[in-house]
Amino acid sequence: MNTATVLIVVGLFLAGGVYSFWKQKLPKGVVFLLAISSAFCLAAGVLRL
Repeated sequence: MNTATVLIVVGLFLAGGVYSFWKQKLPKGVVFLLAISSAFCLAAGVLRL
């Protein structure tokens, strides 16, 4: 597995976590940080492809 694939998988995993945390009504700061990190992982993975 190359780095791009790992970053995309981690980004998708974090995106699922964002949805889950949003449904559980966790603090918006936590959800926002998770969303930002997910976006960075996905963007980095796509750029490395």
